[in-house]
Amino acid sequence: MTGLLTARPLPARSKAFDLLFAGALGVTAGFLGLAQAQWGGIVGLAMLGPLIWRRTHPELVFFAVSSVAVLQWLAAVELQPGNVGLIVALYAISVYGDIRFSRIALGIGCLGVLMATSRYWSNSDWRQQVTMMVALGALVFGVWAFGERRRTRGLYVAQLEERAVQAERTRDRESKLAVSAERTRIAREIHDVVAHGLSIMIVQADGGLYAADQSPEAAKKALATIGDTGRASLSEMRKMLGLLKADEQNVLDPNQPRPQPGVSSLPELIENVREAGLSVDYQVTGTPRDLPALLGLTAYRIVQEGLTNTLKHAGPGAHTSVTLDFGREMLTVVVTDDGRGGGVAPSTEPGHGLVGMHQRASVSGGTVNAGPKAGGGYEVIAKLPYHLPNGGTQ
Repeated sequence: MTGLLTARPLPARSKAFDLLFAGALGVTAGFLGLAQAQWGGIVGLAMLGPLIWRRTHPELVFFAVSSVAVLQWLAAVELQPGNVGLIVALYAISVYGDIRFSRIALGIGCLGVLMATSRYWSNSDWRQQVTMMVALGALVFGVWAFGERRRTRGLYVAQLEERAVQAERTRDRESKLAVSAERTRIAREIHDVVAHGLSIMIVQADGGLYAADQSPEAAKKALATIGDTGRASLSEMRKMLGLLKADEQNVLDPNQPRPQPGVSSLPELIENVREAGLSVDYQVTGTPRDLPALLGLTAYRIVQEGLTNTLKHAGPGAHTSVTLDFGREMLTVVVTDDGRGGGVAPSTEPGHGLVGMHQRASVSGGTVNAGPKAGGGYEVIAKLPYHLPNGGTQ
């Protein structure tokens, strides 16, 4: 009973519309009933007045209108234009009311059909009585079924909206967890890269301390090594710490194996891809040189992601080539294939693989261009400078 008395929340604009709707029906149907018979007009207005609250209190409105209809039946008052309030109240309870009361309302409506037929068509031919009963029954059931359909559709839409909100919350939560996991991974990478440099510095410092008196040249060489290693490690650490401050949506792949690979690990990677069934040509041009750990890792990951994309999107029979060009100022990495990946419709959101390529290249001061080739296939070109930005500054 408490639930029946509790009003449904309704915007002020909707309340104003209900007031105007009930008023319009009252003016048209109610006063038409008054023109026919005084009691008929009063009964019609009594049925139409409660419709003001048809959406805030649908159950109470239906039972109130039905009670007036019963009094009309008992008083043998002829059907009036105001009886349309019964149909409107039935529709309102089927759409906005509790499902249990909605079914009760359908039963009351069917009972009303029998009562109306027995009262107002009692002197008619039985064929006419059956016709009126079927017609009124179809009207009652049709109005109720239409209202139930609208209720079901509204619940379905509300459920979809709730799922969308929940999915967005889940996505945000997973994004935060991914960012946290990525920061932990980068912290481990900082440890792996910087700890190696610090170990070298400590060994050189100890050796230089013992050689300072006996071999000044050896001590100078140790100090030079310490300086070079320290500057390189500091530069790499600054770049990795800068990545921790990057946009949370630009998340790199958190599942990175240890130890960190470099360009020297590429032959093994390519061989593994060949064993998976992809035809790969590997070529190195220019004069190979030792690369900083971060630069080697960046080149390795770009090749790895390019080959992974080829496996996923190029299709069967695709041919892939990987080229490392050691130029004077930078390393150029090219991964290209002749498959159908260039014809695949782009996603509305970039994948983590491409985001990871751009992130890693930007950390090393380089650039990545990826996209379909003219004539078919896909191409990834990364240009990675040998010297990290600010590599020689403290």
